[in-house]
Amino acid sequence: MAMSMPAEQLQLLIAGYVLGDLSAEEAAEFEQLLAQNPAIATEVAQMQTALETAYAPAEVAPPAALRSQILAAAGAEEATGQPLSLHRSRPGGNWRILLEVAAAALIVALGINNYRLSQALQSSRAETEKYAALTLQLRATQANSSATAQVVVDPRSLKGTITVQNLPPLPAGKVYVLWTVLEPAAPFTTDDKDAILTQAFEVDDRGSSVQAIVVPPAFRTREWVSKVAVTMEDARAPQKHVGKPIVLTNL
Repeated sequence: MAMSMPAEQLQLLIAGYVLGDLSAEEAAEFEQLLAQNPAIATEVAQMQTALETAYAPAEVAPPAALRSQILAAAGAEEATGQPLSLHRSRPGGNWRILLEVAAAALIVALGINNYRLSQALQSSRAETEKYAALTLQLRATQANSSATAQVVVDPRSLKGTITVQNLPPLPAGKVYVLWTVLEPAAPFTTDDKDAILTQAFEVDDRGSSVQAIVVPPAFRTREWVSKVAVTMEDARAPQKHVGKPIVLTNL
């Protein structure tokens, strides 16, 4: 087995050695060549690693398009009556098929790994977005008003803050109330306006205030919260919810 053998033939022999498909005579000759040329061991190790990578991933369902392509290919083989054979039909043919099979397995494995990685990244991104801090900007409902409010919520702890500016001064016996308004089908107890009293607060003489708040569990699944609003209510019974929104935002 001369060192001048073509690179393609050497690669075929390496593949056969790794796959254990060499005859006893071929294996003995290759091992002799391997002993004489230690550099070939590096190529053997690389191919072995590639094959282990191809077969290491856990079984997962491939994308529907990949499954359809495989079934179509199988149907074509059945129609032509020429199924894939691993039996040697001509010198070197078996090695070429083995290499093609190994390469195909590696390509499929890498495709599945990429698919799994993509799914994992999407899941991680969704989980991050689900629990990311939520910032809501509330705007005045009247065109001639400069009132604004900002509500910041941590969905994990259900804690946050409300910052308001330029709200009208509070008359005696009145209080501002932050409401969390839910979708009609939300599985939470609400008033007749689908709202939950979230925080009652007062403002200074400039109509400003910064308050720590605790929000309802509905904020853990944003699909249930439809809007957040601030109204002016009777301080003795703010839960009656008779005031109209002064500032609000839709989610």
